[in-house]
Amino acid sequence: MTTARWVLDRCTDLLTFSARPDALERAYLTREHAAANTAVAAWMRDAGLDTETDAAGNLWGRRAPGGAPERPGGAPERPGGGAGDRAPALVLGSHLDTVPDAGAYDGMLGVTLAIAVAERLRDTALPFALEVAGFSDEEGARFGKALLGSCAASGQWDPAWWEQRDADGIRLDEAFRAFGLDPARVGDAARRPEELVGYLEAHIEQGPRLEAVDQPLGYVTTVAGARRFVLTVTGEARHAGGTPYDRRRDALVAASMIVVEIERLGRESAGCLATVGEIAVEPGAVNVIPGRAELTLDLRATTDAERDDLWERIEGTARSIATVRGVRFDATETHRAPSTTCAPWLTEAVVEGITATAPPVDPGRAASDGVPGLWSPAGHDAMAMAAVTDVAMLFVRCHDGISHHPAEDVREDDVALALDALEAAVLAVARRHASREENE
Repeated sequence: MTTARWVLDRCTDLLTFSARPDALERAYLTREHAAANTAVAAWMRDAGLDTETDAAGNLWGRRAPGGAPERPGGAPERPGGGAGDRAPALVLGSHLDTVPDAGAYDGMLGVTLAIAVAERLRDTALPFALEVAGFSDEEGARFGKALLGSCAASGQWDPAWWEQRDADGIRLDEAFRAFGLDPARVGDAARRPEELVGYLEAHIEQGPRLEAVDQPLGYVTTVAGARRFVLTVTGEARHAGGTPYDRRRDALVAASMIVVEIERLGRESAGCLATVGEIAVEPGAVNVIPGRAELTLDLRATTDAERDDLWERIEGTARSIATVRGVRFDATETHRAPSTTCAPWLTEAVVEGITATAPPVDPGRAASDGVPGLWSPAGHDAMAMAAVTDVAMLFVRCHDGISHHPAEDVREDDVALALDALEAAVLAVARRHASREENE
C-alpha cells in the first residue's frame, strides 16, 4: 500500500464516525467527536507520537526533536515555577469536525497527511519538536461559532461563547461537561508564541481554480476575512385569504427582496462573496402571510475593509427595503474573523516543498514560477492560529471545486504529491529555523 493510499483510507475510516447513517455529520463535543479522536490518536501513536486531548477537545500528537514521543502541549511547569526545557514545535494539522452531509476530505485530509508526514520523519532529527493537531470545531456547525477549537488553542476564547446553544437548547458549557471537559479550564488549551515555530495546514482547495489551471497543488496567500449574521425581518402574520395586498406586511417577500439584493451587491464587489445559507419562516402555514423571516448571511473578502464596506451597503439596502415594505429589519453578528496573511518565510518553505515534487519542464524557468498562489475564500484553523504563531497553507486540488458535499473528491496522485510536498516543506522549515538559531 502506498502512503497516499493509507491517507485516503484513513479519511474513509473517519466516515464511520457520524451522527447519521445516511450521511457524514460529526459535530463538536459529541460521541462521534470522541470516537474520531480515539481513532486518530491511535494512528498518531502508530506514527511515533505521544497524544493528548486538550481542555477544549482538540487532539494533539507530539514527538521531540530527536524523534522520541513526547507529551503534547506547552512546556511543563517546574517545581520552582519556571517553564520546563522543551523545544518549540512546528505544528501540522487541520480539523476533524464536519458540516452536516459532509464530504470525506475537508479537514480530515489535512490531519491524515500530517500524521503520514510524522511517520515518514520519525527517524529524522529536526531542530524543533513536531506536533500534529486535529482541531475539534472549525466548522461551527453545532453552536454557530466557527473555529472554537483553534481559538482555544490560540488563546482567544471568549467567555461570552458559553451562552451559545445548539439546536436542542444545550449550552456550550453543558456540552463541555457532558464530554468530560471542565469549562473553567478551557484556558489550559492556549499555546504561547514561544512554544511554537509555526503552523502548516494542508487542505483541499474547496474551489475550482487549481483544477482550471491543471495544477495539483498551490499555496495560500491570504485567508478571507469573514463575518456572519442572523438577519430578522418582522412583519405581521395575517389570513392569506382575508388580507388585501395593500394591507399586507409580508416578512417573507421583504426577506426575498433582501436576498436578491445581497447577491447583486456581492457580485458587484470584486474579491467579495455574500451568501444566504438558511431561511426560516414563521408561522410557516400555507394559508398564513409570513409574520417573521430569519436568514443567515455569510460575508467573505480578501480584506477586512472590503468585507466591512460590503456589509454597510447590504445593511443600508436591507433597511431601505424594510421601510418600503412596512416591516422591521434587525441584524445580529454571530461571527467575525480577520483576514489572515500567510507568513512569507513559512510560505516560501511551502513553495519549496511543492516545487520539489514537480521540477519545471522549461529548464530556463524557475520551478516556483509555476506554483499557483491563491487567496482562500474559505476559512481555516490557520486564521485562529495566526494570533499565536506564523502560519502557511498548502492547497490540494479537489474535483470540480466541490466541498461541503458528499461529492467532495481528490485524486490519489495529487495526494501523493501533497504528501511529498508537505514533508519537503517541513524539512525546508527545519533548514530555515536552524539558520535563524545560528544567527541569533
